[in-house]
Amino acid sequence: MHRLILVGSLLLVLSTPTVAGQVYKWVDAQGVTHFGAQPPEGQEATSVNTSVPKPPTHLPRLDSEIAQPQAPLPENKPEGDQKVIDEKVKAEVATQEAERRKYCETVRTNLAQLQNNPRLRVEVNGDVRRLSEEERQSRIREAEKAIGENCN
Repeated sequence: MHRLILVGSLLLVLSTPTVAGQVYKWVDAQGVTHFGAQPPEGQEATSVNTSVPKPPTHLPRLDSEIAQPQAPLPENKPEGDQKVIDEKVKAEVATQEAERRKYCETVRTNLAQLQNNPRLRVEVNGDVRRLSEEERQSRIREAEKAIGENCN
């Protein structure tokens, strides 16, 4: 059930078209991270990728997961547009962070299984076989490397 909710949420988030142009990210002197449509003067800013990938076509869609059309954004206030852009970027960053946390949780669980169970079985082309000790150690190293690179 949780997987269905997660997939539905991801499809909903990824199905909305992007309306923002270039977005910049920078950190001020107090260490606060800011996002904006224009980089600040006299300060280094990095460009943020705001493109949203298309959802995979092999997953079934439920009627409740189809995004409803959104009302057009007001174009009369630049400050309002900036707030919309900021909120969109923050939501995208939060989604990516949630996906990273889920990935890290899965990799840590797999690592614990590999470390605590020397007699693991895997299914390959419909055949179930035991992992050799070398394969198990190799997978442990790969999991530790993935955690080190992605899960600080």
